[in-house]
Amino acid sequence: MKRITESESNHHDLDKMSTRDLLIGINEEDHTVPLAVEKEIPQIEKLVDGCVERMGEGGRLFYMGAGTSGRLGIVDASECPPTFGVPHGMVIGIIAGGDQAIRKAVEFAEDDREQGWKDLEAFQITEKDIVVGIAASGTTPYILAALETAKKKGILTGGISCNPGSPLSQLADIAITPVVGPEFVTGSTRMKSGTAQKLVLNMLSTAIMIRLGRVKGNRMVDMQLSNDKLVDRGTKMVMEATGLEEKKANELLLKYGSVRAAVDSQKK
Repeated sequence: MKRITESESNHHDLDKMSTRDLLIGINEEDHTVPLAVEKEIPQIEKLVDGCVERMGEGGRLFYMGAGTSGRLGIVDASECPPTFGVPHGMVIGIIAGGDQAIRKAVEFAEDDREQGWKDLEAFQITEKDIVVGIAASGTTPYILAALETAKKKGILTGGISCNPGSPLSQLADIAITPVVGPEFVTGSTRMKSGTAQKLVLNMLSTAIMIRLGRVKGNRMVDMQLSNDKLVDRGTKMVMEATGLEEKKANELLLKYGSVRAAVDSQKK
């Protein structure tokens, strides 16, 4: 299989370039990423709809990855509770090598074909859940083996990779494959491939949460009030929705704990 993610950069003699030329070159390559993701919208739509159906019935969304891909999944999962007010166990990020791999690479963790399913089993995974494997190359054994087992057990699987025809894109029930081409630094998939994966994850989780009713209009009405900035934002949202003055809106927000609950209290 030809791995586009490992093909030689379109830019040469990087070590001889000026800082300005390096930055221009990186930026030029980055321009191609949203266009590659755009082509995958039909597949992203299928995965969103599949997730909404299952998560609406109590299912959970699992992201699995190694290295940069695993970290991106963990970032997206960790943002769902504060942004949308959902339980921490609703979207779960798993990285090869365990939590220690979030900060420091764990040697050969991505090559372990047994550990992926064990990591899922620790969460008592069921056929109501969804497993999305994330791997720029689409060849990571840790992810492939876990998805193979998940499929055998009737669990919906998704795959996010950047190599068309990769084992992951062929294995997953719904494959999302933005083809971003060679990296600026040959093989450095934390760059364009990582950006593409991040964009797809943004689309996936945001669309799912909106479809599940976690956004009203264009407002994060269930966001956690975890700092002064968010309390201030929430207060303004309550003011806009109810016409109350700031002090009263703030009191309601703090009393009820969310914009949605504060606004609903005034409808009784």
